[in-house]
Amino acid sequence: MAARHDRNYYGVATHLQIRGRGTGMTIRAALLGTTLLAAGVWAQTPPKRATQPAPLIGSIQGPELFQAYCASCHGKDAKGNGPMADSLKISPPDLTRVATRNNGVFPLARIQKIVSGEDVLAAGHGSREMPVWGPIFSQVTNDMDLGRVRINNLARYLRDIQSTPRTK
Repeated sequence: MAARHDRNYYGVATHLQIRGRGTGMTIRAALLGTTLLAAGVWAQTPPKRATQPAPLIGSIQGPELFQAYCASCHGKDAKGNGPMADSLKISPPDLTRVATRNNGVFPLARIQKIVSGEDVLAAGHGSREMPVWGPIFSQVTNDMDLGRVRINNLARYLRDIQSTPRTK
């Protein structure tokens, strides 16, 4: 079996020709298979998207913050049925029942810490799927304290929409 490289004007090998019984077809089939496999892997690799933080809205009011940052997953009514809910690995909880799940008491301070990212839940908020909003809410160059005001207002809004509103 003898191998021969054909070279172009610049001396670069353009193809490899191997002489011998049945080798031409075998080599071409192997090259074709390798090319198709590489093309298939490349085609199935999802494109990498640059993740950019959500833009900061001008309002510091709880209902507007909820609609801008939470409703896409938790739903406009906060019951966990937002348009993105089905695409998540963990279903967003019904935020109108936080107090019910906490023996009738709404844990305002804990909710503020969860939203800000200071307290991380085992699943859901603060994971790769659920962003923490503290850094986003604090993107104000003239007054960093507005981040805390936003977190407080959002948590109080969630308290106000409870089926059994009581504050701890």
